[in-house]
Amino acid sequence: MNKFAMLAAAVAAAGLGFFAQPCEAHGIWFAQRAGRLALVYGEGAEDLDAVKRLPKITSVAAWSAEGQDVVASLQPQGPLAVLDAQALPAVITATMDNGLWTKDTQGKWHGKGKDEVAGAAQSGRYMKYTTHLASLPAGAMRPQPGLALQLVPVGKTFPRHRNDKLTVQVLFEGRPLPRAKVWPDMVGDPDARPLVADARGRITLAVRNQGHNVVKTEHESAPADPGRADMTHHLATLSFALGHAPE
Repeated sequence: MNKFAMLAAAVAAAGLGFFAQPCEAHGIWFAQRAGRLALVYGEGAEDLDAVKRLPKITSVAAWSAEGQDVVASLQPQGPLAVLDAQALPAVITATMDNGLWTKDTQGKWHGKGKDEVAGAAQSGRYMKYTTHLASLPAGAMRPQPGLALQLVPVGKTFPRHRNDKLTVQVLFEGRPLPRAKVWPDMVGDPDARPLVADARGRITLAVRNQGHNVVKTEHESAPADPGRADMTHHLATLSFALGHAPE
């Protein structure tokens, strides 16, 4: 095989691998877009169409720094799904039910249950959750309601600079998730090997960016409908931004 053929084969294989994971790898998080806080659906540098996925967003909630409810929703603004809130929130959460997806023996994904796909090789329901800290807390935080899987800051102080230590606890259905896998930088380094939490679901990591950070965790649980899916896949993010030096 000549060099060109080898390169073409490598590109094709990489493309197939990318195509073969449309459900598990992608998550949701909040980020600044043109001065507005917008919901992002993607992985790494990918920022896919969140507006067309708004029907799959099952909840949006927000709270003030004092813990008071803030009425909030997501509204389409051009290609963006932006946060519309009655007051400036400190914490925002959102959940997404990405539905049933099944991969056949040819590696093609179908947006339906395994009972509807001939030769189903892998099937699941894919749930996404996010917690965004619009204002950095002083330290530990309480778990947020309505999230089956979440990352909760538990350290006495919250980092303000890159490489500062951040301690988080992974909770699944309100309970610590032992040996949970945690990725420190879903946006900047999505293919990194995950870190592993302790028996209490806790892990301390170095904050990766003096700017926007998206920490990720994943977990698989038993399917609600075994006849249609092999498992339920949960992906949760914790996003926040550290301030830059004065200009």
